[in-house]
Amino acid sequence: MTKHFFRITFFIFITISLITACEESYYPKPHGYLRVDFPEKKYRLFDSAYPYSFEIPEYSKVIPDTSDNAEKYWANWIFPEFNATVYISYKKINGNLDSYEEDSRELAYKHSIKADAIESKIWENKDDKVYGILYDIKGDVASQIQFFLTDSTNNFIRGAFYFNEVPDKDSLAPALNFLRKDIDKMIQTFKWKNVK
Repeated sequence: MTKHFFRITFFIFITISLITACEESYYPKPHGYLRVDFPEKKYRLFDSAYPYSFEIPEYSKVIPDTSDNAEKYWANWIFPEFNATVYISYKKINGNLDSYEEDSRELAYKHSIKADAIESKIWENKDDKVYGILYDIKGDVASQIQFFLTDSTNNFIRGAFYFNEVPDKDSLAPALNFLRKDIDKMIQTFKWKNVK
């Protein structure tokens, strides 16, 4: 009986060992994001019937804003590959520069509820009479970059950058960093056409 008991115990032990050794453990994979291959940065001048011009990358295009509330010289700067748009609105200044600047600030700070931080950067190009502020809005917000540019006497534009996606700062960060350079280039090359 002891010999038989020993054999049965040994057989059960080996069987359990083999079963558990061959069993594969499942571990969930961490959440990942798709890799994006970014295009080469080559710029061309956007220059049309609008009272302003600037350089844009070849992988983007500027089209007139045809929405119901659009005004003259409003435009949509589209990045089709990234499903992103900069909405550009233009206003003629008629002694109301302060109200346009305040509206721009308020629209940027509407995102403060969800924003981790909002940083503002002043832009000044005295040679081309281009002055403005860029708002860099951090966090899971609908619009991560907003700005306005003016010559301070006649012309004013406001830009608001949006991904046409659900905001997720982690998944959008690589594309945002890539496109942020294009917005910086746009501001650096921006010129008014009717400023002497």
